[in-house]
Parts: sequence; C-alpha cells; structure tokens
Amino acid sequence: MVKYRKTFKVKIVLFCENVTIEKAKTISPVTLAFVGDAVYSLFVRETYTTHTDKKSGELSEMTSKIVRASAQAKLIDKVLPRLTEEEADVFRRGRNAKKPSRAKHSTVSEYNKSTGFEALVGFLYLTGNIKRLKEIFAEETNLEEEVNT
Repeated sequence: MVKYRKTFKVKIVLFCENVTIEKAKTISPVTLAFVGDAVYSLFVRETYTTHTDKKSGELSEMTSKIVRASAQAKLIDKVLPRLTEEEADVFRRGRNAKKPSRAKHSTVSEYNKSTGFEALVGFLYLTGNIKRLKEIFAEETNLEEEVNT
C-alpha cells in the first residue's frame, strides 16, 4: 500500500486481467469512462468507509461532492500539466467523444472534462497502471479534507 498525503493509505485492487495498451486504445473513450467512473467512485467510497465513522447517508453525500463532474474537472485541471503524452491523448479522446447523455448538474465544459478524466482512469485501470492511478488520486485534496473533519 502507498501512503496517501500522510493521512491514509490508498489500496486499489485490479478485478480483471490487464489488457494491453494497444487493446485499451481500441476501446471507445465513452466505454473507458464507464469503467473509470466505477473505479473512481469505488476508490472514494472505500476511502471514506475505511477512514471515517459516518453513516451511509453522510458517506453518500460526501462521495457525491467528490465524484461529481465539477470536482472531477477541477482535479483533471490540476493533473493535466503532468500527464504523459499518451495519458493526455486518452483524456482528449474522452473529453471530445460524443456522449450518449448530456450534462445535468454541471456545465458542458465540466462534463466533457470529467468524461476525459474518467476515460483516463478507465484506461489506467484496465492496463494495470495502478501506481499512476494512485498518483492521480492523491491529488484530490478535498477527499483528504473530508476525511480529516
């Protein structure tokens, strides 16, 4: 396990066999975002569940603040300058992809950025790049603040 901001440890388990980078690049960016949404949501839920003693309703409310499109857009803005060229390409593919639904509680820009972020998370997860996922997730300072309150 890797230390997370001197507060708690990040644990990410891969549930399936890794796919090759070449195979992952052939997966639709919206499909990568579908996987990435689940991975990020589970990470946030697990972190809150294991590091706070809140009830499920409070956990749900706390989680929704972190996983909403506007929060993901802010997070990707923080990490975008440090993405590799390959990661930035995956992000752009997700951001620019035609999506089956529209933004409901965010701006179109936030929604597009969050889809790009989720596509990147899905890509890293499916290719087994857990170390890089941990580095990106460690940038979410709002999560740490919520756990410490």
